[in-house]
Amino acid sequence: MTEKSVSIKNRAGIHARPAALIVQTASKFKSKIFIEKNSDRINAKSIMGIITLGAGFGVELRVLAEGEDEAQAVEAVALLFDRKFEEE
Repeated sequence: MTEKSVSIKNRAGIHARPAALIVQTASKFKSKIFIEKNSDRINAKSIMGIITLGAGFGVELRVLAEGEDEAQAVEAVALLFDRKFEEE
């Protein structure tokens, strides 16, 4: 399993558009990909799961993946957070 800590850098947090970008990116990989907030772990390929995290600006999350392309999957999803979901 590969994992990486990320923080939400865009002011609006994770709403519908960033959630859709995460799902689109995660769906390109064969690995199982998860996002964790505290003790909640959700499937990164589920838009409803991501939105229900209620993750706002400055919140720390962990991106985890398990499978044949796990390292690439984690980096691709983490890059979305680093780029503020192209919102700012």
